[in-house]
Amino acid sequence: MTGRRWSVVTVTYNSARTLRACWRGGARPYEWIVVDNCSSDDSVAVAQELGARVVRLPENVGFSRANNIGLREVVGEYVLFANPDLEINPTEGFTVLEGHLDAHGGLAAPQLLSADGVPQPNGRGFPYATAKLGNRKIWPLSRLHASYRLTAAPGEAVWVAWVMGAAVAARTRDFIDLGGWNEQFFLYYEDHELGLRAWRGGHPVALLGDVRWTHHWGRATNSLRWSRAHTLELRSARTFFGMFPEFLTGLPPAPRRHRQAARLVGSPVPNGR
Repeated sequence: MTGRRWSVVTVTYNSARTLRACWRGGARPYEWIVVDNCSSDDSVAVAQELGARVVRLPENVGFSRANNIGLREVVGEYVLFANPDLEINPTEGFTVLEGHLDAHGGLAAPQLLSADGVPQPNGRGFPYATAKLGNRKIWPLSRLHASYRLTAAPGEAVWVAWVMGAAVAARTRDFIDLGGWNEQFFLYYEDHELGLRAWRGGHPVALLGDVRWTHHWGRATNSLRWSRAHTLELRSARTFFGMFPEFLTGLPPAPRRHRQAARLVGSPVPNGR
C-alpha cells in the first residue's frame, strides 16, 4: 500500500446505516472525504466517527455536483469516487489501480461483487436506449445487446465504454483535466456521460478483474412502483439522449463517432504496468 497517495470521495444522503455497515475498520491508509447532501439522519456524525473529513452541504445538490465539491478537497495523487454502499479493501486494489492508471491513464474501476461474491456487470458497452431496455430483461433486446453488461475475471482487465459511478478511479490531475463530473445530471446517467467524454478526450476506460470489492447494490429504480428515483432517472435520460442522440436508435452510427472506444470495448487491456 502506498500511504496516503489516494483520496476517496463519498457522497452521502441519509446513508448512516449504510456507512456503519460498509465502512467499519481502523485507521485508513487513504484520505476519506465525505460530502453530505443535507441528510436528515445522522450520516454526518457517523462519517466523522468512522474517520472521514466531512463537507456538509446546506441542500441536496445531487451526485455530480457533490462529487465535484469533494474533488476540490482532494490532496491525493489518485482519486477514487466510492458510493456509501461500497466495501473497500485497502490492502487489495489500490496498487493494481495505480499500476493501470500510470500505464494507461483514463478511468479505471474495480470489478464489483454482490454480497455473495457474484460479479456485478459494472462495466458497460455503448448505452443505446435499446440496450437499456435489454438490461431490464426485455426480450429480444436482451439478446441483441448481450455484450452491454461486462465483467472482468481475476487476472483480466477489459476496456469498457463506461463504468458504474459506484466506484471510479483516476489520477487526480487527469480527472480534473477531464472536467470532473457533469453537473447537468442530478442523479443517474452521469457515469454514462463521463465514460463517453473520457473516450472522446483520449482517456480510455477499463474494468480491472484483479480488484474485487463488494458493492451492496440497492438500486431505487428496480421497483415497478413509480417513485422520485424514477422521475430523476427519466429526467437524466432526457438530458443524456439529448446530448447523444445517436444512442436513441439501434446500433451504428454511434460507434463511428466513438472510434477508439468502438475498436477497444470488450477487448483485453494489454499488460504494461
